[in-house]
Amino acid sequence: MEFQAPPVPLEYTPEGVIRITGTRVTLDSVLYHFNHGATPETIAQKYPTLSLSDVYAVIAYYLQHRQPLDAYLAESERVQEQIDDRIDADYPQTGIRERLLARRTSST
Repeated sequence: MEFQAPPVPLEYTPEGVIRITGTRVTLDSVLYHFNHGATPETIAQKYPTLSLSDVYAVIAYYLQHRQPLDAYLAESERVQEQIDDRIDADYPQTGIRERLLARRTSST
């Protein structure tokens, strides 16, 4: 009998994001929950498009390749922080309540 291990269900998007194959769920999302104590069963329940076997396969792959995947996660977090900073600069939240109240009174 010949045994062939199934491929790890991960794929790169053209934007460089790693997703679970056939879903829109990112590797970042699965590993965030795993690294914060969630079980594979809990993760599979949270993301109904993921099979439990895919969650286990992704976590096993992560545990075997922790250093490069932690670097990927750190880079993803850095990029997200840059995006958040740009949004905050373009759309400041300071004074938003006052602006909304002023808009409400001027339209009545």
